[in-house]
Amino acid sequence: MRRNALYSRSPRRDVATPGVATARPEAAADSRTAGEATAPAVSGRKRLAAGALAQRHDRWLALVAGLVIGAIAIAVWTGSRPGARHLTQKDIDGAVLHTLATQTLPSRAAKAYEAVRPSVVKVVGTGYPDDDGDAGKKKAGKGAGKEGGKSPAPDARRAEGKAAPSAPGGPGTDKHADKPALPEGHPDIGRGMGVGTGVVIVDSGIILTNLHVVLGAAKLKVVFFDGLESDATVIGVQPEHDLAVLKAAKLPDDLRPAVLRSTKDLVPGDEVVAVGFPFGIGPSASAGVVSGLQREYRSPEGKRQLTNLIQFDAAANPGNSGGPLVTMDGEVVGIVTAILNPTEHRVFVGIGFAVPIENAAAGVGMSPF
Repeated sequence: MRRNALYSRSPRRDVATPGVATARPEAAADSRTAGEATAPAVSGRKRLAAGALAQRHDRWLALVAGLVIGAIAIAVWTGSRPGARHLTQKDIDGAVLHTLATQTLPSRAAKAYEAVRPSVVKVVGTGYPDDDGDAGKKKAGKGAGKEGGKSPAPDARRAEGKAAPSAPGGPGTDKHADKPALPEGHPDIGRGMGVGTGVVIVDSGIILTNLHVVLGAAKLKVVFFDGLESDATVIGVQPEHDLAVLKAAKLPDDLRPAVLRSTKDLVPGDEVVAVGFPFGIGPSASAGVVSGLQREYRSPEGKRQLTNLIQFDAAANPGNSGGPLVTMDGEVVGIVTAILNPTEHRVFVGIGFAVPIENAAAGVGMSPF
């Protein structure tokens, strides 16, 4: 049996239809859910942004703190260093004296030798005539060490004792005395060979030497600093200065002429170096000083007199003839020409003579000063 619906007696409220009433609670629920979901998302983003900002601030703070600490450290280190010392003249003098006492300085003579060495040549003469004939050959055994294989007459031997490097040659001078000597036991003794020295003054192969070095030689040869050998010819002579000018046929690729220096500023006491081939040995260097200027020298036989010579005490011996006399700068001021020895021995006793380079240069038509 169908029963009728029972209704409440309470006042009636306006209510929506069941469909609408059902919808509202769902909408409210959805709204609450969306709100609840949005709120946490917004809060999370804010927290992330705040965290990133805090991290940036931390990095900046760390950087600033590092800079401050570094600046403080630099300031402390700089403040702890002693101030720069002001050098006084006494400090400088002390340092120089200490260096001189503890360090070996290069020799001035050695530097002079190295400067002129590439310009120095050995002059070798061969085919000297034997005026004594067979008698002279028989005497060669005794005089070979002094005369390069030929024994001179007694007058010539006396001349050699006082002449130097070999007695200055020229017309009327004994030719045997003029020939440069070779050391005892030299393999060329007995072959009519003599040795002297020359110096290159023009890079085309122009060489200065002494006249008595080349006088009487049938053939001349020069040996350059690099070992190159070349024939040479005499192209000029100055008998009044005991000078000869040679021209070499072959030249080294890097031939360097010597630097010539005027003697007008030369004074006694100036240091000099003589470079040459004493007794064929060399090139050899010997150091000394200028002993005097404008000296005169007469050959022992009295037939020749040289004037306006430089006197020096650097060791010179037979074979040094024609070699350069140089300053400590390696510049040529003279050509070694003679030594004075009052005894019968051809050895150096402290008095040598050189022709001033002005006279020597004039022999080749040069006027460098």
